[in-house]
Amino acid sequence: MSATDGVQHPASTPVSNVNVANGLTVLRIVLVPVFLAALFVDGGHSTLWRWIAFAVFAVAMITDRIDGQIARRYGLITDFGKLMDPIADKALTGAAFVGLSVLGELPWWVTLVILAREFGITAFRFAVIRDGVIPASRGGKLKTLLQTIAIGLYLMPLPGWMDVPSQVAMGAALLVTVWTGVDYLVGWWRARR
Repeated sequence: MSATDGVQHPASTPVSNVNVANGLTVLRIVLVPVFLAALFVDGGHSTLWRWIAFAVFAVAMITDRIDGQIARRYGLITDFGKLMDPIADKALTGAAFVGLSVLGELPWWVTLVILAREFGITAFRFAVIRDGVIPASRGGKLKTLLQTIAIGLYLMPLPGWMDVPSQVAMGAALLVTVWTGVDYLVGWWRARR
């Protein structure tokens, strides 16, 4: 009971980690091996299975948008969700980058630079978790969007004239990925000071 209004207020209850938003995040992780299996059918040369791989990837990435909206709208934001959501994104996009490089469709150096940034920032998040979970920034969301578009273009069995637009999209994704990684570290350093 508050001393000022004489009314008893219920204590705020923590949000359960078992909720729809977190379920969609876990689903995204579960879809990673399904996506890879579809991508590698017939050495990546099956038009049908490339479309299936693209569809699985697209559905998984759409859940990223939906789970965030559900979490904010219904007050289901949890530390688990804030931590696992970007990890789920990295698992899916990382699998796509590696898969495309294994198939010889994306240079390994692009994949390695992107994965170094992604896993480096994820490891950093774990290292500073005692200071609080650091949510994804707007730059990070732009990075994820550009990576998603670029990967989507590479996954679809498109005609040869689409190679240049696909490469431009991947170049933009690469640049923003590196820039947001540096920006993330600088932002954390400034906040600590």
